[in-house]
Order: sequence, then structure tokens, then C-alpha cells
Amino acid sequence: MSNKPVVLCILDGVGLGLDGPDDGVATARTPNLTRLLATCPWLALRAHGTAVGLPSDDDMGNSEVGHNAMGAGRVFDQGAKLVNRAIADGSAFTTDVWKDLVRGNTLHLLGLVSDGNVHSHVDHLNALIDHAAKDGVRRLRVHVLTDGRDVAGRSALTFVRPLEQKLAALSSDGRDYRIGSGGGRMNITMDRYEADWSMVARGWACHVNGQGRAFASASQAIETLYAEDARMDDQRLPAFVIADDTGPIGKIVDGDAVLLFNFRGDRAIEITRAFEEEPFNKFARGPRPAVTYAGMMQYDGDLFVPKRFLVAPPVIDSTVGLHLAAAKKRTFACSETQKFGHVTYFFNGNRSGKIDDALEDYVCVLSDVVPFDQRPWMKVAEVADAVIAAIGTGSYDHIRLNFANGDMVGHTGDLVATRLAVECVDLQLGRIERAVREAGGLLFVTADHGNADEMWQREKNKVQREKDGSPKPRTSHTLHPVPFIVVDSTGSLDVRRDLPKPGIASIGATILTCCGVAVPNDYLPSLVVAR
Repeated sequence: MSNKPVVLCILDGVGLGLDGPDDGVATARTPNLTRLLATCPWLALRAHGTAVGLPSDDDMGNSEVGHNAMGAGRVFDQGAKLVNRAIADGSAFTTDVWKDLVRGNTLHLLGLVSDGNVHSHVDHLNALIDHAAKDGVRRLRVHVLTDGRDVAGRSALTFVRPLEQKLAALSSDGRDYRIGSGGGRMNITMDRYEADWSMVARGWACHVNGQGRAFASASQAIETLYAEDARMDDQRLPAFVIADDTGPIGKIVDGDAVLLFNFRGDRAIEITRAFEEEPFNKFARGPRPAVTYAGMMQYDGDLFVPKRFLVAPPVIDSTVGLHLAAAKKRTFACSETQKFGHVTYFFNGNRSGKIDDALEDYVCVLSDVVPFDQRPWMKVAEVADAVIAAIGTGSYDHIRLNFANGDMVGHTGDLVATRLAVECVDLQLGRIERAVREAGGLLFVTADHGNADEMWQREKNKVQREKDGSPKPRTSHTLHPVPFIVVDSTGSLDVRRDLPKPGIASIGATILTCCGVAVPNDYLPSLVVAR
């Protein structure tokens, strides 16, 4: 339909909310987005649950599965669903990997402890613990990463207290099952895209070497840290270790086994590299304990990270990127560090590196290492600069970009900062639109999931309140649909209005169609038609 650049602009975390006072999108000043919704053809797309390969429509979408779906043009069963199946049918526990893990002197289970179902699920952890006991593991330690991002900001105790009770109940007949260490996911261990290796260094010191503030229990640690800082939420809790009279009880030493039970890859790769990579120079790791190490899934199939895993990840073939490269179409992809892997690795079906070096250019703008609510504009202008320059070359058939602000700032729970983040994105969206129109191209504006569009916690549609009466901040993604706007200066395109429950996976066929590339028969249908 067009030999001009086909630009996909992903406004990460910018969904179509309920227009309430906590809707950080609707209450922000967004003259460009508002104008496009009023004057251009658009659809609301599903970006959560079964529309992106998750177990049920109660499951929030996330950036990983969202970009997978857009880049695959189809829906693949994703990590949570695959792990659920492997646990339910028992296949996860019949593997040689599991058999080797349970032979370790101590089995260490490391991961995010919540029911957010984005990186992990506490039900998976409970199943692992039960099977460890069944299979004769005498000594087990759980290393707790608190969430506060995919679930409520101060919900850690709702998961940690039952976990402590479960471990205590199993600590009989010669078994010793306890929590060994912990800390917030955005403070320790779960960095991604090498944005801040110091997070991983802090996690290594805590989990492996037993370095951190000592407490008698994880629940005591969390309660104390809450009391000391009224603004502290789970995602930023400092590292802590559990200790008795002999010292930290959860150090990881030679002869032990470690299972990282997160199933999502982006925030699991760096700590895995610290356990597996030799030589290693990202931080002063010190002696690496000789352990049996595995992940819940393989987090990078091209780089074989980790080498051993319990559940095979989805095999995503025939991606948009592969078809564009086969047709000799040139591609440009850009985001800042926090979302760079999403417009490259995840969009390309969990494939590292470029598909064709001669046809693709990827630009990563380095993210600032500061709390996102303190700098809500992030690197949106720099990303826009790079994309506008790419459009101006006239060299690319397809350009895709991700503005990370709506998601990363939305996760802080700060409504004022989130509004500002959305406004910054809107300003740069206007610049992108002007550049695309001047080039005679097509612009598709969408999102991978919602987040900034609902910033207060609700239960049965009722806003939850803090003790002082203020609304409880929501830091997790939403179940709201996302926009798909067609900006076409020729007026030759319209959106299809006959598709039942359209989802973001149909963006794949839309890109191929508009780039003049044949769409595979198994792709979901394109979202656009000629007028």
C-alpha cells in the first residue's frame, strides 16, 4: 500500500482507561494524542490475557508478551501458561535438570514472590517447594524478591507470611526450609538490558554472600523497613538477610543448587550471567560458588542463557522481522535502554542480535540511572531525535520505536509524575507525526499494554484508601485496551471494524501489508483496509 516508511510508535503503558481522576493519560495534557483520536481512524485493541498468550483474561499484559505478539503476528502460549502446564502435568519434575537440582546440599529458590504473573507466580514457588519436599530435599532456602510493581505497592507480607508458615510446617522430619534473603526487585538482582549492573551486584552480595541488614525473619525485615520509611514500597526495599546466632542462614556455597524461578527473561538474564559466565567483569563477583544452576525457562535461546532450564520457552518463528528481511526491506528500531530489548529481542521472537546486519539498524539511547518519578521525561526526546533523523534519511521501509515513559513512570505509582511523563511523550509524538507526514509515510500509534491509565488501587470498582484517607497508588499494569491509530496523510486507509475482539497481534500483518510484503496464512488479519 505504501513504499514510504511504515512507522510503529509504541507508547509503552499508555492504555485507554476509564477517564477517572487517576487516569494519568486522560488527565494529562495531550493535544497530539487527543487530536489524532478525534481525526484519524482508530481501534481499541486487546493487549492482555489470552490476546497475548497468557493463561486467562484476568492476567495483565506486559511489555515482553506485547512485543512478542506484535512482532509474531500471532499469539503464542507464553511463559506463565507454559509453566502452569508443566507443573500441572508434572513434566517439570521428571527432567534431569530437576533431578540434579534436588541432589544439591541446599536447594536455593530465587525469584519474585507475588501473584503478578508477569515475571513469576507464587503458586509456581509453592509447587517447587512441595516437590522438593516430596523428592527428599533436606535443606531449602528461598531468596525473596519483593514486587510492588505488578501487584500493590505494599503487598509483600501477603505473600511472605504464608510462605514463612509453609516453610515452617515443612521443617520437620529432618528438613530445614527457610527464607534466606530478600529485597526489592528494583533495588537488587532484577536489572535488565545492562542498565544498572550495581543492582545485580547488590543481589549477588545478598543472596550468595549473605551481606545485608540482618533480621530474624523476612516478615520482620519488611515490617521494620515499612515502619522506618512511610514512602518505602516493595519494589525498592533494601537488601536484607535472615540470620541466627551463627550468622546468615542462606549463603550459597559449593555443592548447592540454585533455581531462578522467574519465567520471564529480561530481568533474569543478568543474575544468570553472574552465576554462569566465565570470565565475568560486570562487577567484583569474587569467587563463584560451584553450584548446579538452572532457570525456570531459558531466557535467551540464541545465547543459551541459562544453559539448563526446567520448562522450554515458546518457539516463535516466522516473525515480521524475518519476513521484512527476506523481502529486502530496511528496518530501523530505537528505544532507550529500558525498552530497547523490546523493540529488538522480543519483537523478533526472542532472538538476540540482528536478523540481517545489512538491512537493519538498531539504536539504543542510554537510560538515566535515577528513579523514574524524579525524571519522568526520561530519554523520550533523544529517542524522537534518533527516529526523526532515520525518517529523514529516506532509507527505511519500516521504523519502530518505544517511548518507555508511560510504563516506567507509571510503575512508581506517582500520579503527578505519570501525567508529566505522558505529556512528555505526547510532545514527542507530535514531532514524530510531523516527520512521518513530511516523508509521506504511515504512522501507527499504539501501546503494548496499559499502566498510566489507572493509578489508584480498586477493589470491586471501589478506590482503596491509605490510613490517612488518600488513594492507594497502583503500580501495576492494567487490563484496559490500548489504542491503534492510523495516521495517513493520503486518506487512503481505514481501520477494519469487522474484527471480533481485535488484539495487538494483528499489528504484525498490518506492518507487512503496508510494507508490501506477503502476509503468512497463519497470521492474524491486518487491521487496515483501503478506503
